[in-house]
Formats: sequence, C-alpha cells, structure tokens
Amino acid sequence: MRGGAVGAPNEPAAAAGTRAARPGVVRAVNVTILGSGSAGNSTLVESGDVRLLIDAGFSGRDLERRLAAIEVEPASIDMLLVTHDHSDHTRGMGVLARRWGIPLLLTEPTHRACTKLLDGSERIHTYRATDALEIGSLRIDPFLTVHDAVDPIAVTVTETSTGEKLGIATDLGRPTATVRHALRECHLLILESNHDEILLRESPYPWSVKTRIASSHGHLSNRASAELAVELHHDALCAVVLAHLSEHSNDPGLAHDVVGAALERRRFTGNVWVAGQDAPLPTIRLSTLRAQRLPPQLTLFQ
Repeated sequence: MRGGAVGAPNEPAAAAGTRAARPGVVRAVNVTILGSGSAGNSTLVESGDVRLLIDAGFSGRDLERRLAAIEVEPASIDMLLVTHDHSDHTRGMGVLARRWGIPLLLTEPTHRACTKLLDGSERIHTYRATDALEIGSLRIDPFLTVHDAVDPIAVTVTETSTGEKLGIATDLGRPTATVRHALRECHLLILESNHDEILLRESPYPWSVKTRIASSHGHLSNRASAELAVELHHDALCAVVLAHLSEHSNDPGLAHDVVGAALERRRFTGNVWVAGQDAPLPTIRLSTLRAQRLPPQLTLFQ
C-alpha cells in the first residue's frame, strides 16, 4: 500500500535494469518530499508502478523510517538518482543501494567524489547533464546548476503519457538561463528558498559560511526564490514547494509569506507549501491538483 496524498532510453537507464511500465497501469505523478533542509534532502517520485528516489541525504536508517511513514518498501524503488556530492544529498545512498539493491544513477564526477560512501558492490550507472533518461513512463531531464559542488545537477521529471511535469531545483546559487529554460511549464515546482538575507547576516554561522551561502555559487534567498517563482509562473502551474530552508537563517512562515505574496501579485491561485526537515510532507497528487485548476465543465473530459 502506498502513502496518502494531498490533493528513447539512453544506455545508462537501460542498463540499470528498471522494470518496464505495465500495460493498463494508471499514470499519475505522486511526489513525496521525505525531508528537505540543510541537514538532508530526499524526494520520492511515483507514477503507476514506477518509483524514483531523488537524493538520499539522510542516514540509511532514517530514510527507511521516512519511507515506512508513507508505507513504501525501499526494495520497491527502481532507481536512486543523486544530483550532486554534498552530504545532505548523499549521506544514505551507499547503505540504501547495498541493503535494498537499488541502482544508483550518478554523474561521473559525483561518483568520483562519493567513493568513501561506496564499497564497489553497488549497481552504479552514470549520466550527464545532456542526457535524457527514461525509467518506465518517467522522463528525466537533468540540467546543470551553479553551486559549489563538483557537478551540480537539477532535474525535471515528466510523465510521458499525461505530460505532468515536475521540477526539482534545491541548490541553485543563482537561476541561470539554463535553469529558467529547463523549469518552464512545470505543473509542480520544488524550489530552493534557503535563507532570509537579514537572518543570514545575524545567524551564528562563521563569516566565511555566510559569504558562501549568499554567493552566486551558494543558495537562493527567499527574495531570489520569489523572483524565480514569479518568472516561472504560468496558467497551468498548480503548486510551488519551498525547500532546502536553512535551520538558522530562515523561517518557514517568512519564506512562505515572501514567495506567496510575490506569486499572489501575479494572480497565482495554486498552492504554496514549505517542506520541512524532520518529517515527510504529505504526498502531492499532481493529477488532483491539475483537475482542481480546470474550469468545472472541463473536468468531465479528464
């Protein structure tokens, strides 16, 4: 049983041995952010019988606990895609891969940077930012970000049969033209909203850390996240989830208010949620959100 809800393959993906989508299985994207913040990040994307885990920034035991909370067996996950080498995205990947036989999908530079987390027994497949991947009915389009990691990647995930599109970009530094182009026309955006600029200056972090966070290779502020969300706004955007909030230099209510107010000025009528660090966000059922935004007479044809 799965958790409740709110509201041409390239060689690496083909070699990974993921199961093909079964005929007749209902295709609808469900997204569960298992946790997001400076101490760990992981997101589960499901469609029909396909399960993709993006990042594993918690310990193996903690990831198992979070998956159990939404009634998902780790062994049912088809693939674990890692976006970059920082520990808040990689901490549990080796344990999860070895214990449950989950294939890992990494870029080659990230693989080299994470050798201490691996013992060579894992099933590892590589991808590049220029690769489009398919796992069952899910198409994954990676793209480069500007962040102080060896090979930082963000992704969009599209359900090929329904066109439902999700964007996940939690370590941006700054929103480049590549980032803005890749995230166009998403129905659901998971965007970094890491810090408030004043709270960052007043935080207990050393000055070197504050400078790194605020730099163009660091993290997006609430204000920068709001500007990006407004730029990416379109009529079919259903929800924005604010992610990767700093424990010491942000506040969930503040992030929500800053981004929510900016979107409201664009007459956005969808949802703005804030992902937490300690527990999964309730599962987001994208088909439900899309149906809610259609005029009543059109829902009869969906």
